[in-house]
Amino acid sequence: MHVLVIAALVLGLIFGPGLWVKRVMQRYSRPADRYPGTGAELARHLLDGLHMKNVTVERTEAGDHYDPQAKAVRLTEQVYDGRSLTAITVAAHEVGHALQDRDRYPALLWRTRLVKMAMPLQKAGAAILVAAPFVTLLTKAPGAGLLMIAGGLLSLTTTTVIHLITLPTELDASFRRAMPLLVHGEILKPVDRPHAHRLLTAAALTYVSSSLISLLNIGRWWAILRR
Repeated sequence: MHVLVIAALVLGLIFGPGLWVKRVMQRYSRPADRYPGTGAELARHLLDGLHMKNVTVERTEAGDHYDPQAKAVRLTEQVYDGRSLTAITVAAHEVGHALQDRDRYPALLWRTRLVKMAMPLQKAGAAILVAAPFVTLLTKAPGAGLLMIAGGLLSLTTTTVIHLITLPTELDASFRRAMPLLVHGEILKPVDRPHAHRLLTAAALTYVSSSLISLLNIGRWWAILRR
């Protein structure tokens, strides 16, 4: 019984934030025509007002994000074409990241560098974990296999670490950048301010949710390899 309770608590901790984020985003996606302009139009308006005409606003299927290399705010279809509170708030959050890039915000610069490092490390870690049992079988040296497993897991944890250390960057984009743009620009309806605050919190916590799921995947790898 205790094991089931602990398992339920762990699963709640891992998946709870992601479910909450999804629920908040869906809740304020209605009514779909709450604002006169789309998320893409708002992003363009905010960027032009900040004298950032060099930053493009693009449609994407890879999740809402700002690409500091391409200088592009990329929005999913629901946000790009949406006129809901969710659409304009998420668009403003991504403009907040563009503003961080313009201001050379240190945490964003570090995250950009770490993301570049993490992609090859994550691929290498997965390859090492797959190869470890075969190396152990061929060399008959358990120590070598364990060393490879440790290296592989360490490589995979880089993504989790990146997600966790980017939380300050996300909070800054939400509350020091996006919220003032929405309030001082008189974009938000006054009644929507507390709801926008909740949405911006959800936008900032997206990476925390991803990091917890990454930890679960690492634990699953470890359990498989111990068999």
